Amino acid sequence: MIDTDPERGERPWGSYTVLEENGNYKIKRIEVLPEQRLSLQKHHHRSEHWIVVSGAALVTCGERVFMVNINESTFIPIGEQHRLENPGKIPLVIIEVQSGEYLGEDDIIRFQDDYLRQMP
Repeated sequence: MIDTDPERGERPWGSYTVLEENGNYKIKRIEVLPEQRLSLQKHHHRSEHWIVVSGAALVTCGERVFMVNINESTFIPIGEQHRLENPGKIPLVIIEVQSGEYLGEDDIIRFQDDYLRQMP
């Protein structure tokens, strides 16, 4: 079911919009501002699949750090430490598909955060 009044969240690094949510999956459009990054984090209850639709992403997944370019994607397994960042000069836009038993925003365990948000 497509939501006609989508949930939108503003963050210090950019914004996200929930495009669709249905039980065990959620689809978001995430925009990361130039030279910004999300926290180094993990989730206990969901995996994520990121598809780059504009710009280029620098991705940390476990011990690996690599680029994901437009029309490319990567998979983040449940429990894996990960980070998304925009090293470029234009906004990075990805489509994120979350899947798992629980998809709440409170299933984020932060290990590093440029904006000093809550960490364990």
